[in-house]
Amino acid sequence: MGFLSKRIDRQIAAYQRELIETHYREVDNMYRQIRGWRHDYRNHIQTMKAYAASGDLDAIRRYLDLLDEDLTTVDTVIKTGNPMTDAILNSKISLARSKDIQVIADAHVPVRLKSSEIDLCCILGNLFDNAIEASMKLPQEQRLIRVYMDMKNTQLYISFTNFTAGKKLPKVGSRFRSTKGEGHGFGLVRIDTIVERLEGYISRNSEDGAFTTEILLPQV
Repeated sequence: MGFLSKRIDRQIAAYQRELIETHYREVDNMYRQIRGWRHDYRNHIQTMKAYAASGDLDAIRRYLDLLDEDLTTVDTVIKTGNPMTDAILNSKISLARSKDIQVIADAHVPVRLKSSEIDLCCILGNLFDNAIEASMKLPQEQRLIRVYMDMKNTQLYISFTNFTAGKKLPKVGSRFRSTKGEGHGFGLVRIDTIVERLEGYISRNSEDGAFTTEILLPQV
């Protein structure tokens, strides 16, 4: 019993270290983006100063139009209506895109939730981590994660779909086996535990070429 307990403790510790490393990579990637934006901002200011010095107002107008168009195309920040959900989604989307994974997200969440925001972020974080891990096994052009969240009557509906390597995932009991190796799979257990505690519903479906998780969480 003592050996088993120590083994579980080691597995949990390894999982926690991996979570910390993942969050570090997410934050580091966001800092890189911010530094890039600051660098571009300086270049834009210098360009417009040059146009202003020469009195070329038409060039300044054209440049501002280009900047406005560029900001429209790169504004990929997800705004669900719930600040904590926004934070976890945008963090994970930033991480996914840094790994050349396309993310298509359509998410709407009430500002106030019956379920804990911490629970919701644990669910979303683990769903994203699993989808990213699976996507990295595919060629870059095939990497895609679809996220959909919205209210269905009195329940919050969450759907995650990612492409897979073309084979159905192995299933053990009611849960699909993690492909990450020993010491992993805690994320799946964590999701199931939270959904069960909140008296929600979860469904996983592995078809050739895609893996989908659907969750319903009561909000009344």
